[in-house]
Amino acid sequence: MAKDFIVDLEDRPGSGATAAEALGKAGINIAGFCALAFGGKAFAHVLVEDATATRSAIEQAGFKVIDERDAVVAEVADRPGELGKLLRRIAEAGVNLNTAYLAPGGRAVLVGNNLDKLRVAVGASRQRA
Repeated sequence: MAKDFIVDLEDRPGSGATAAEALGKAGINIAGFCALAFGGKAFAHVLVEDATATRSAIEQAGFKVIDERDAVVAEVADRPGELGKLLRRIAEAGVNLNTAYLAPGGRAVLVGNNLDKLRVAVGASRQRA
């Protein structure tokens, strides 16, 4: 099952690099990543398969895991309007997304209030990061 981690980073140069390097040294593949900073705080979303090893590597590197959630990963064609179509299907299924970001390979990483409905809406079966 794909897992989305929210990691508390420091809002300074190199913080994200340090976290990503720690995962790499632990042999963890980062299947998706996004980060943002605002108000002096910085956070990263990291998509992985191995939740236990990820938590350990992040914490050993001195970072705090804020949250860890199951994620649905859906294919998205690289054409205008495709993300809008995907998000509309999710909305029509009554799913409220609290996380959505794009990952390499034309994939959308999605976390919402009802994973079963979310999987049906995007046509997903067994999920891998």
